[in-house]
Amino acid sequence: DDDLVHFESGQGRAPTTGAPIATTPMVAKTDYAGPTEFNDDGQGTLTTAVLQVTIDAQTLCSTVVDLVQEVTVTAVCPQDLYQRKKSLAIDPEAMQAVYGLGEEFRTPGEPNGDWLGSRRTPGVVGNEMQGFSGGAVGNAQFPVMYALGSGTDNVALFVDTVYKQEWDFTGAPWTMTTSADPLRWYVLTGPDLPDLRSDYLELTGRPPVPPKPLFGLWVSEYGYDDWAELDDKRQTLDDNQFPQDGFVLDLQWFGGIQTPSQMGSLSWDLDNFPDPAGKIAELQAEEGLDLILIEESYVDQGLSNFGRMASQSYLVKSCETCGPVVLPGKWWGTGGMVDWTNPEGAALWHDANRQPLVDVGVLGHWTDLGEPEMFAPNSWYAGLPGLDLHDQPANHNLYNLLWAQSIAQGYERNGVAQRPSILSRSGITGIQRYGAAMWSADIGSNFESLAAHMNAQMHMSLSGIDYFGSDIGGFHRGNISGAELDELYTVWFANGALLDVPVRPHTENLCNCKETAPDRIGDMPSNLANIRLRYSLSPYLYSLAHRAYLAGEPVAPPLVFYFQEDANTRQLGDHKLLGKDMLVRTVTEAGVTAVPVYLPAGQWVDFYSGQWIDSAGEWLDDVPTVEDGLFRLPLFLRAGAIVPRMAVDEQTMNLAGLRRDGSVRDELIVQIVPAAEASAFTLYEDDGRSLAYQSGAVRTTELGQQWTGNDIKVTIAAAEGTYDGAADARDNVLEIALNGEQVDDVLLNGQPLPALTSQTEFEAAESGWYRGETAVYVRSGRQPIDQTKEFTVQLAAQPAEEAAAAATAVPPEAAPTAIPTEAATAVPVETPASPSNPAGMPGWLAWTAVILVMVLVVGASIWLLRGKK
Repeated sequence: DDDLVHFESGQGRAPTTGAPIATTPMVAKTDYAGPTEFNDDGQGTLTTAVLQVTIDAQTLCSTVVDLVQEVTVTAVCPQDLYQRKKSLAIDPEAMQAVYGLGEEFRTPGEPNGDWLGSRRTPGVVGNEMQGFSGGAVGNAQFPVMYALGSGTDNVALFVDTVYKQEWDFTGAPWTMTTSADPLRWYVLTGPDLPDLRSDYLELTGRPPVPPKPLFGLWVSEYGYDDWAELDDKRQTLDDNQFPQDGFVLDLQWFGGIQTPSQMGSLSWDLDNFPDPAGKIAELQAEEGLDLILIEESYVDQGLSNFGRMASQSYLVKSCETCGPVVLPGKWWGTGGMVDWTNPEGAALWHDANRQPLVDVGVLGHWTDLGEPEMFAPNSWYAGLPGLDLHDQPANHNLYNLLWAQSIAQGYERNGVAQRPSILSRSGITGIQRYGAAMWSADIGSNFESLAAHMNAQMHMSLSGIDYFGSDIGGFHRGNISGAELDELYTVWFANGALLDVPVRPHTENLCNCKETAPDRIGDMPSNLANIRLRYSLSPYLYSLAHRAYLAGEPVAPPLVFYFQEDANTRQLGDHKLLGKDMLVRTVTEAGVTAVPVYLPAGQWVDFYSGQWIDSAGEWLDDVPTVEDGLFRLPLFLRAGAIVPRMAVDEQTMNLAGLRRDGSVRDELIVQIVPAAEASAFTLYEDDGRSLAYQSGAVRTTELGQQWTGNDIKVTIAAAEGTYDGAADARDNVLEIALNGEQVDDVLLNGQPLPALTSQTEFEAAESGWYRGETAVYVRSGRQPIDQTKEFTVQLAAQPAEEAAAAATAVPPEAAPTAIPTEAATAVPVETPASPSNPAGMPGWLAWTAVILVMVLVVGASIWLLRGKK
């Protein structure tokens, strides 16, 4: 790799240059082929095709120059190598913003801000759950830093040590301090942030595609006492026509922690949850629902699991030859903790305790308390292979990573076809490659915490965690109640419905006096509209998940990620993107009915109203969040956007397409904002649950658009590949945004489709098109999936004076946004009159004129040829 350099600096004798530098379990790739070009001048300067590194033999400082950008991006100097605490001094050069470094909640009520001018402070040993604004949230170490200069000048630094790290960006030089010996780090350069993040994930592992149900609604609380309580919540959600994909069961499923504590049993409480295999099969077959079960790494000493694990030294010990650490008087009981650094112990735990749950159909594993929350300072671990590191500081931050690894390895060892799925409270770089999503721990029920969560999400996205959510509505509710709680929940649910994977309301409810289901708390019509929007976007989001797996592309990055050169985006944590083309403005304040929205330069449309906005990189004032009584986040599409969607209505039960009336709705809906510049989006489809997609069992369909003159062409290419259960034909429904243009005709593969006059007629027709208020809607009828479908929308020409008026009708600073209750339509950019029709004649008249001219020309040519004879 030409733009990645691995460094090691320490005391004593250096390893031989022929041996690779050692790595921690955070690193996944160590078999790089090396640079395509390399030169060592023998004087301390190393050069590849794209970067130059100069080492000062006296100070050991390494200066890195990006040869493509022609800029010195950083200089890194190891310091205090003979002290217990060592550091890297990092010359910021001309860098102006800093991102990444994992999860830390900083300022209550503040969603915006990078790290510049701040300190990144770990817990006592590193990962830790910490008190924050009425709750307790995660502090998780992901030691990758991105620094941005002007334009696209940038550099990334990944420090490969498992010890806790403190970062200080309050002055120059920046510093990273740790107790690791030796210091090992990587410097990554590249043309932009997408390249840096992709290279970082190539190094540490890209996330697999989560099971498709995880993109839906999962209702959770601490916790359901029995099947009856779960069924009661399920029934009212169904009665109120909410789609849903599962429930998350807290520790009550294995019997809870009342004396005698069942912590660490991982076996069903059959008194309250009888016949789990039968119940799970019933939920899946009849309701389309799955289960995620909590598990912890703590084992009460009164359980047989404690004795079995302790007898084989599979629990964390107090010394190498000692018995297990016993943690006395904890809220869950008294006992020990599983040593995930011991591969034999981790395998035994999975095969004996977790695999039986997988065998009866449990979809996912909720790994709680994994910082680890409780530990003994004198703990002794089996440690990492080849490293004589056994104490708590050396193993603490790897704990949740190795726990997740044991789940993935257990699935593989047992030949499980299902994808491993993990919801983790903590982690470190690398956990993403084992199928782990994360959530921000036991967050407080207040807007201040919700805002800070949005800032944490920005940095977690850059740190490689695409699936980062929260306890929607807050875990610790404190004194909040009534209308205040309803407003908080409604706003939080709207945010989570667009950003979280899974969408998971959760709270402490030991009193059985609180609600988390979105039909029981908050504004139900708003909650219903927002979760249906989430389900409708699921093909788009699921395709983004495939891109994350294949190329390291983020699912929900901050605005700066794709608009790096726009200085206005650099502090914005409350603006998110879904993929590249959908902009979400989060809301994190009470009493808000309108918010300012920043649109980077370009052409955008309001997702709900279809209004077109041509931005030079400007703020829209007072974009409404409430209309017709419904709360929704402002949402905008960029010109050229192509968004595949799912049909969602009152019959929709889950993401797999199960419907209450037994009907089938398998059409492909594609929402398009046409643009003069051609664009494409690849739809990815698979069986939604198994690992077969990793072996090629996936179907891809390229969707493309281009607006040229008075023609808008949309192409649904012939699908490539297949998977178990894939359909061979389906209807195709297009929603192509317009900005006042009229439509003369719509062709499918060159043949005209029937023109219809209303939405009702359109929905009843097998095929055809109609011109709606802000879009043209097109239906192909059922078509083979393995054949290309080319649609051509022929627009009526606009008179020159109308085109000029339309171009200036909506100044960006005055653009209002309307939010209707159900339909989500979009609108395209303004296009110039066709060069072939400068007079602006109606479309049919223009074509008649062209044909007449051609006939006259051909006739004249024949007459001339005859004359020559």
